[in-house]
Amino acid sequence: MADLSRSTVLVTGAGGRTGQIVYEKLKQKTDQYVAKGLVRTEESKVKIGGAEDVFVGDIRNADSIVPVIEGIDSLIILTSAVPKMKPGADVIKGERPEFYFEDGAYPEQVDWIGQKNQIDAAKAAGVKHIVLVGSMGGTNPNHPLNNLGKGNILIWKRKAEQYLADSGLPYTIIRAGGLQDKEGDVRELLVGKDDELLKTDTRSITRADVAEVCIQALRFEEAKFKAFDLASKPEGAGTPTKDFKALFSQITTRF
Repeated sequence: MADLSRSTVLVTGAGGRTGQIVYEKLKQKTDQYVAKGLVRTEESKVKIGGAEDVFVGDIRNADSIVPVIEGIDSLIILTSAVPKMKPGADVIKGERPEFYFEDGAYPEQVDWIGQKNQIDAAKAAGVKHIVLVGSMGGTNPNHPLNNLGKGNILIWKRKAEQYLADSGLPYTIIRAGGLQDKEGDVRELLVGKDDELLKTDTRSITRADVAEVCIQALRFEEAKFKAFDLASKPEGAGTPTKDFKALFSQITTRF
């Protein structure tokens, strides 16, 4: 029999830097969650421990992810196209590096088609909640991130976010600021809308804090049918956020 007291959560992009943190945090909460991970390669599976609850699949191929999504309660989407740096630029001399995306791994294929496939599979499987991690900057089509590798990454991410918001499924869309590899749970978190935080000095967030917000979003009704920007005050400024119900209650934007 299924353990009805625990919620089964699938983290896609579990091999990525933020995805790994979400997956590990869920694994530590065995009284609340049954954690599953989806990665793109066997190498990624080995990298995060190679457990039986980590599956290998290609989000661009809808059929390959359907079996993994069946039977889960919630889905946390952390898949993203990753630009690669072209060799040759001398950064020390101030030369600006150029970036590219590998064939088949452009934002249109990963951040749009791949996320659409996940949303469609989740809807068909009766998943109760989707948490999608995106990025701030999506209100500006001329944002520098869109020029990386000519991928228009924020435009495609935004399209997937809109698709999720229109899906009818309960959702939480987290548009994270600049991601930092620092300790979490020691900063005051800030939520905003329409990239207003980008006009301030507080426009970054630790990956660990993004991961925590993903998991807290599963707990509170106040997080559902909401989309918001997420950043934090510097460590030592303000009071570290502990009351996530209050944080989600501040948010009024559905998209």
